[in-house]
Amino acid sequence: MTKRNLGLEILEGIKEIKQYKKNKLHLKTRVLNDPSPSQVIRKKLNLSQSGFAGMMGVSVRTIQDWEQGRRDHQGPAKSLLRIAEQHPEVFIDLQ
Repeated sequence: MTKRNLGLEILEGIKEIKQYKKNKLHLKTRVLNDPSPSQVIRKKLNLSQSGFAGMMGVSVRTIQDWEQGRRDHQGPAKSLLRIAEQHPEVFIDLQ
């Protein structure tokens, strides 16, 4: 196993940022779309609110709030919903 030089990696990253800000370097970027509503994803996975909450690691109340528009999904939950929508086999394997 090769030993990493984290200090050097950080410095190289800073140099890349500076080059990018000067328009001398093009970085690959990707725009992530918002996932479909959680109810659509849950029904696609054929899960109850309780089962979906368990897989998402949130309370049933949170699922209900999402589905009734009282709360929006944030941070990690949004990422998990994106995965559940784009790669449902990951969640199906957990059942």
